[in-house]
Amino acid sequence: MASKPTANTSDPVVQIHPQFARPASAELLAPLVAQVGRHSRLTLASAGHFIDDGTTYTIPRVTLRGPDTPQAPTRLGIFAAIHGDEPATATGLVHWLAERARHPELTAGYEIVAYPLVNPTGYEDGTRHNRRGHDLNRRFWTSSTLPEIVILENELRVQRFDGIIALHADDTSDGLYGYAHGRVLNESLLEPALLAAETHLPRNHRRFIDGFAATAGVIRDCFPGVLSAPPAQRPQPFDLIFETPAAAPEALQIRAIGAALDSILAEYRQFIAYGLNL
Repeated sequence: MASKPTANTSDPVVQIHPQFARPASAELLAPLVAQVGRHSRLTLASAGHFIDDGTTYTIPRVTLRGPDTPQAPTRLGIFAAIHGDEPATATGLVHWLAERARHPELTAGYEIVAYPLVNPTGYEDGTRHNRRGHDLNRRFWTSSTLPEIVILENELRVQRFDGIIALHADDTSDGLYGYAHGRVLNESLLEPALLAAETHLPRNHRRFIDGFAATAGVIRDCFPGVLSAPPAQRPQPFDLIFETPAAAPEALQIRAIGAALDSILAEYRQFIAYGLNL
């Protein structure tokens, strides 16, 4: 049985945590490791760790704070590799974070807290589920005792994000699409993100995607138990799921993810500015 997960708030943020030295995670995080120490606004730490069959696994937390603005920073949580067989989501998020650390002006007014490796055992095994055979993205807020869920739910409670973005790659889709959870703000952010990502990959225009009715790649319904904000959090953050076609070349998925994230930041910045001027 896995040990109880712990939040490692005392872990160093410049010196890389020893558990990040595992081959799969070390290769994934290399672009960020190279940036830590060069950019004071980029830190790498541990959200928590757990033990599986005698091996310790860590869920890394990357924080990137953009230049300050007159308003308090908007706090975004971005999550990838929730399914271990969707490696382009993790690679795309890491590359985007490393690039934005080099060009911080593009993240002005934001504090981005990213989790590029939510499912480390599934990522290592190349499987959708974790090593115990569970689909993590059906277990949030279900009183699950899975260590990955306990760690991430604690993060979601403590961090109280203003926005949440989950990155996925669908091996049954031939194009880009996303989940807006039936909220107008989510749709207002998702549509431009899909449009921006279409520079690199086509959109899925099917009427039904992943078992749900869809319009121009936007799904308004969703599965229960997906990664989301605590149900009791008020106000609720914006909450998007962005999906790339897993069969597409990884380089194109990485570019599509970067374009979508840049679009979401730009669109939400305009939304905030509009609200302040009301």
